[in-house]
Amino acid sequence: MKTLVIEKPGQAAYGEKPLPVPAPGEVLLRIKRLGFCGTDLNTFRGANPLVTYPRIPGHEVVGVIESVTAGVPPALAPGVEATVLPYSACGRCSSCRAGRPNACRENQTLGVQQDGAFTEFVVVPWQKIVAAPLSTLELALVEPLAVGFHAVARGRVTARDTVVVFGCGMIGLGAIAAAGLARGATVVAVDIEDGKLALAKRAGAAHVVNSRTEPLHEKLLALTRGNGPEVVIEAVGTPATFQAAVSEVAFAGRVVYIGYAREPVSYETKHFILKELDIMGSRNSTPEDFQQVIALLQSGRYPAAATVTRTVPFAAAAGALRDWAEQPGQYTKIHVELP
Repeated sequence: MKTLVIEKPGQAAYGEKPLPVPAPGEVLLRIKRLGFCGTDLNTFRGANPLVTYPRIPGHEVVGVIESVTAGVPPALAPGVEATVLPYSACGRCSSCRAGRPNACRENQTLGVQQDGAFTEFVVVPWQKIVAAPLSTLELALVEPLAVGFHAVARGRVTARDTVVVFGCGMIGLGAIAAAGLARGATVVAVDIEDGKLALAKRAGAAHVVNSRTEPLHEKLLALTRGNGPEVVIEAVGTPATFQAAVSEVAFAGRVVYIGYAREPVSYETKHFILKELDIMGSRNSTPEDFQQVIALLQSGRYPAAATVTRTVPFAAAAGALRDWAEQPGQYTKIHVELP
């Protein structure tokens, strides 16, 4: 079967791989649609510390069940369309024992620590299959949106909160939708691209700030009666936005980091103590996050189609990845379709 392989930074090519054979309890999934993630982009750029090369990318997956094995529940029958929880969990580490397997110490995410789904078929444990009555396009958005939903859950967001989200890429949009559409909070979206900010408003932001052209600090104070937001969610991964999160959040506020800063970050640590902040990381997502995203997509309130900037066939996937690397600000989500 055909595969897309990132052979080394800046080099993606097509290869061949034997058709996988499912073991008992596994499902053979024929791939229909894939999403390129920011993680895939960083792998292509050589900026993902979790990846070794060569690597088949891909963990935003939609497929049709091709065949099943002994032990798979009857509901997961051939012909069922589904997405995939792409993470693994050891069940033994401190995270798993604490009921947080999404942060498993030994996690092996598809397309990151292990080869992913940019192939024609993948084998998946049945427990990782998530079927839902959504369109193929919507199913392919469940996983990336769920990452933002998980960050909002970590931040304990309520309808009383004002939430600032730094970054209106795919993960940031998930956080905006979770906080604004799903939980009723007042969301302020911050980005440097007006097009992304316009999409953020459709995804649930009540206010938007272009931090390249507007005074961020003054705008946030004006929107929060001089207090700052109760919650800040960082979904960019730069030292400037890491620092701004703790500077702009209100006293007794919560800061949630999703992005990876690619260089060391220096802080005014007095903010941690004087504001008595809760500072949290957010990693991956949970089955509960998946179900909340599915419910939102079923409601029709999230602009799913507008989120997908470009859709290409599998034969054009390598070129689309190169285009994204050259012009990252022009894309929110690239989808790849297979026959």
